[in-house]
Amino acid sequence: MERSQLLKGLLDIIVLRVLETEDGYGYEILRRLRAAGFDELGDASVYGTLRRLYRAGYLSTYLQPSDSGPHRKWYALTEPGRKYLAEMREAWEDVSDKMRRLFDAEKGQA
Repeated sequence: MERSQLLKGLLDIIVLRVLETEDGYGYEILRRLRAAGFDELGDASVYGTLRRLYRAGYLSTYLQPSDSGPHRKWYALTEPGRKYLAEMREAWEDVSDKMRRLFDAEKGQA
């Protein structure tokens, strides 16, 4: 599996985590993701994920005036979004621990 395919499967948890502590608008969310090392995430994938998470009720939106142009659409985590993120984090930690044990076992057999 290519790294990009793995990241596509994790986009929900990545985007929700970025919005957990602070609301953001599209470009600013992309900037935070890239600052966290997710340079390979495409703009269209992130914007599509934001729209999908909004439709699912995990994000809310509001407009804010911008000094440099039209109003910006900001995204914020909803309570269902926080719950979904907590569930996904738990699942990620479980899978991550199991994978770590698998890789550690492989090292022990070498």
